[in-house]
Amino acid sequence: MGLKFCANLSFMFQHETPSLLERYGLASRAGFKAVECAFPYDYKIDDLVKAQKNANVEQVLVNVYPGDSLGFAAIPGKEKDFEKSLNSAIQYAKALNCGKIHIMSGKVEEVSPINEEVCLKNLTLASKLLASENIVGLIEPINQWSVPNYFLNNYEKAVEFIKKIDSPSLKLQLDIFHLQQIKGNLTRNIEQLLPYTGHIQIAQVPKRGEPNTPGEINYPFVFSVLKEQNYSGFIGLEYIPATGTVEGLNWLKEYGFTL
Repeated sequence: MGLKFCANLSFMFQHETPSLLERYGLASRAGFKAVECAFPYDYKIDDLVKAQKNANVEQVLVNVYPGDSLGFAAIPGKEKDFEKSLNSAIQYAKALNCGKIHIMSGKVEEVSPINEEVCLKNLTLASKLLASENIVGLIEPINQWSVPNYFLNNYEKAVEFIKKIDSPSLKLQLDIFHLQQIKGNLTRNIEQLLPYTGHIQIAQVPKRGEPNTPGEINYPFVFSVLKEQNYSGFIGLEYIPATGTVEGLNWLKEYGFTL
């Protein structure tokens, strides 16, 4: 079984154009059959759909609208903002025929038990709403170096939420870039976390470059682990190209992959 890769349009093709709409076409011409993006909300839905259809690519993932705090799920008093951001993401996802939404928990300077209570309540609400729309919600632990004070910054808490809510509409977004910095021990942790995982993303540590750039992670071995574990979903390329995006894709050939 081969691995499948999708271009993250919020990170890739930045050197080529500032326009998310234009990046759909660039991704298609580079050979991608699928894409993901973080925040498409500066663009009208119709314009995004047109760009996607013209490029003939699958939309794998969008994030919820982040507000000023990278999400609302764990922030008391922001429940209405959470619902609004989730409903907006659902609108975009349905129009783009996108089956996954990354639900962001937000930044919290002083964490208290109420943050966990609010997050669990919001994620429970989200899982029910997303189930009715046949969409999967994803929660992603984010390391404290990349985003200081992000509430969901460990995998134990993420898995605890997923187990408590116990819904096929809530899964883990496993970003190897964050996993290395939060927990390390990649082989064992990937094996343990994959049963809860709905999507994977990658980037080299620490500079968030292409997988074959200098850094801490041996990606050929990580890919072999994913193959052994029969991971069949997409792997989002959420990295910052060193120079040209297409030039930076030489790692695919180097590692024996095609798009």
